[in-house]
Amino acid sequence: MDIRRPTADALSQPTRAQLFQILSELRRGAGTEELAALTGLHPNGVRAHLEALSTAGLLDRARQRQARGRPRDVWTISPTAAPGGEPPTGYAELGQWLVRAIASATDAVDVEAVGREIGRGLPAEDDGTSADQQMHTVLAALGFQPSRRRSDDGELTYCLGNCPYREVVRERQPVVCGLHRGITRGLLDTIDEQTELVGFVPEDPDKAGCQITVRGPMADRPTFTQRH
Repeated sequence: MDIRRPTADALSQPTRAQLFQILSELRRGAGTEELAALTGLHPNGVRAHLEALSTAGLLDRARQRQARGRPRDVWTISPTAAPGGEPPTGYAELGQWLVRAIASATDAVDVEAVGREIGRGLPAEDDGTSADQQMHTVLAALGFQPSRRRSDDGELTYCLGNCPYREVVRERQPVVCGLHRGITRGLLDTIDEQTELVGFVPEDPDKAGCQITVRGPMADRPTFTQRH
């Protein structure tokens, strides 16, 4: 996602902005030690920055049990993160995808097919979390501010609280939403190919609330991460 850095924001500190960007690009959870290695900084200093980002509501922290020793902290982009105090955007990323789609597609079906190919490349390597949590983490890292609910009939719905592409959607909603639907299918292909996309409902991009509904193993065994 795109990152704003107003003076009073937690991301105005360069190391914190770098850590947030790394987690956005990883699209998965990462431990303090891994993030320290990626930045070349001492874990203690990195931990202090991560805690500041968590306090600012930009990151979530989960405790992961280990075979030996104390549980480790695993950091992910918060689904309600608002970099710069505003709903997140992702125009740079979307621009690259649209160029790819328009260059390859001749109609809406082709746009969705290109999106599906893009989506297959988005999930990070399996980090040991559930398929549902992997999907949730990717959607949060892309700036969609997702929440989840499971219905009594075995379907799992992700409600997207933000449209990071709202400016472009106002102009070309069928193209952008078709691309996003394809990306969603591609994510499922990689994360859990036995889970089916059964609903994709676009809404007003300024109000958000688009819904992605799936059925299958991912919906049967959802694991909702507790926030700290």
